[in-house]
Amino acid sequence: MGTISSAFSLISGALDADQSALSIVANNVANANTPGYTEETATFQENQPVTINGVSYGSGVTETGATSLRDRVLEGRLDQQQQLASSSSARLTALNSVQGLFTPDSGSSSSTAGDIGSDITTFFSSFSSLESSPTNSSLREEVLSSAKTLAGDVSNAAASLNSQSSALDEEASGVTSQVNSLTTSIAQLNQQIISTSPHADAGTLEDQRQQDLSQLSQLIGINQVTTQDNGLSVTTTSGQLLVSEGSSFQMTSGSVGGATHFFVGGTDATAQLASGGGQLGGILTARDQDITGALGSLNQLAYNISTNVNALNNAGTDLNGTEGTGTNAAGVTGSGSAPLYIFNQPTALAGSAINMSVTMTDPSQIAAAELGQGTGDNTNATAMANLNSQSLTQSTATTIFSATQNLDSLTALNGTASSSVTIYDSQGKSYNAAVTYTNEGSNTWGYSISVPDTLAANTSVANQVSYTFGSGETVNTGTDLTITGKTSGGTTTTIVAPAVTSGEAVGSVGPPSTGYVATLVAAISAAGITGVTVGKTGSILTITGATSTAGSLIADPVASANSTGTLTFNASGTLVSPSANVGGITFSGLSNGSSTLNLSWGLFATGGAANITQTALASSQTAQSQNGSAGVINNQTATNFYSSFVSTLGATVSGVQAENTAESASVTQLQTQNNALSGVNLNDEAAVMSKMESTYQAGSQVFTMLNTIMAAALNLGDQTTVA
Repeated sequence: MGTISSAFSLISGALDADQSALSIVANNVANANTPGYTEETATFQENQPVTINGVSYGSGVTETGATSLRDRVLEGRLDQQQQLASSSSARLTALNSVQGLFTPDSGSSSSTAGDIGSDITTFFSSFSSLESSPTNSSLREEVLSSAKTLAGDVSNAAASLNSQSSALDEEASGVTSQVNSLTTSIAQLNQQIISTSPHADAGTLEDQRQQDLSQLSQLIGINQVTTQDNGLSVTTTSGQLLVSEGSSFQMTSGSVGGATHFFVGGTDATAQLASGGGQLGGILTARDQDITGALGSLNQLAYNISTNVNALNNAGTDLNGTEGTGTNAAGVTGSGSAPLYIFNQPTALAGSAINMSVTMTDPSQIAAAELGQGTGDNTNATAMANLNSQSLTQSTATTIFSATQNLDSLTALNGTASSSVTIYDSQGKSYNAAVTYTNEGSNTWGYSISVPDTLAANTSVANQVSYTFGSGETVNTGTDLTITGKTSGGTTTTIVAPAVTSGEAVGSVGPPSTGYVATLVAAISAAGITGVTVGKTGSILTITGATSTAGSLIADPVASANSTGTLTFNASGTLVSPSANVGGITFSGLSNGSSTLNLSWGLFATGGAANITQTALASSQTAQSQNGSAGVINNQTATNFYSSFVSTLGATVSGVQAENTAESASVTQLQTQNNALSGVNLNDEAAVMSKMESTYQAGSQVFTMLNTIMAAALNLGDQTTVA
């Protein structure tokens, strides 16, 4: 009986195992179309054999549970490739929109930019036509008409680029909530997996986690690290922690300089996310690199055309015999009372494209003649036509400056010496950087570097002067502005703008007006001048209605870093500390749209000798040098510059298209491999089911045979007693 009973136990266990396997097959078939589902297979384990009198007897089989057919290395490779493909796809979509702005105008409205290249050629050709007949009214009208077409197309292109940038910014902002939702879900699934399956495959829970990881990798670039107990840590590609087992760390966003930036754990990770991959990486690259670069090129083009044409026209004589206020190549300055500008005169490189417009309304003001020549002269028209064959100029910012200076060791304690050097910002504006040295004794000198920022007066609009302040700047006591206007009795009166407290805020119009605005308003009112108003819009202070203005406003940069320090010399007067050039000197908040100055002080010459020494001699600055320039010839005419820009843009689009094609193909290949391993194949499931069905039937037959044997044993061979 013991042997028959053991056989019943063995075959019952086998039937149970087969039933479990059939249930797993049925579950696979049911989830064949479930996204992220991983095929499971039954795991059979031989039971511990029984040994009797030295002989081992098998004790059957047990189905220990389903095992998912997954390859974590393959899944990780797929996630990495997906984040690359998602990044290039998002960037390509944006680039195609940018490129669409600069297709040649075919007479339709398909391109908001028109054909800027043709516009440039047509505009300068109009001056060539004017050369032959400088007094011809219709030719003068053609100059203004072509100028308006050019300015309108450039401005429209810049506006469209700004709109695209804003749309990308909004799209990027929406990624934050998606990322946080997924990281929260991953952390919760981690906790469940650690609790239920710390040392084994967690099946459906792992499928759900992998599905979330796949979606997350399409949004941002991530790295994954498996932890103990089957948990998982997730970071950005630059290392910011997003998930640590059961905890998630939220990504936040906020506006920085008018653009959305992204923070993880309080760290601004925008730049790292841009290069890390995923949809967000592609969006940020398009927003901060591609569109910004396109705008920069348009600004450079608009700035050069506007300023060069304005400078020449303002240094000539118009059809009425009126001279401009500019100075020509011979050094002669016009006698006019107001500038003869064709275009809106840009005050900064930034914004030149979107603000490009034609301010001249009277074609007779086109100064075809040279200063001092009759109205029939065409010299200036020829010069303006020739601009199209001349190279553009492009400003470069100073990055390193140096000054050869000897400090007098006999200088009294706390006595000072000074030197200065000219530096340039990215707009070509020059600054006189002043270095002040203070003797602190014991061969030690303190130094302080300052960069006064003189605001340029914009007088392109008649009877108006405006100044564009940098962020948070203040007026100081260097102000020497004069304002001329008329009293109610018709008397012309000139006032000198009152002195101000150093660091006084620019203020606002109000009412009530505040700061320096209030000071100016009070001074104008006290002088009895009427019709002159002081306004302030954003960072622009405007004085309107004055018959003339002169002088300037001076403002200090709002922030500087590493602009002070100490120089230490040995007994021989050789500089020993710092032992290298000083870097990281910055001045920010500059006026007129200038970008931050990022400077390095070259304390040592190329050969290693110090530029600053200390001896018992009179302090003297013997030489100074710096890089940077107000204008560097880039060997491209306006037409060639634009053509090169469009060609470069096209090459970028083609390159990203090729990247996306290759990356998408790689994703498809990896997905095929992963599906072959982990996806449900119904043919395979049918084969497994057929095999399990056969084994189940065999087990059932064995069970039937054992039942017959058992009945015969109980009935002692009588087949009719017990069935």
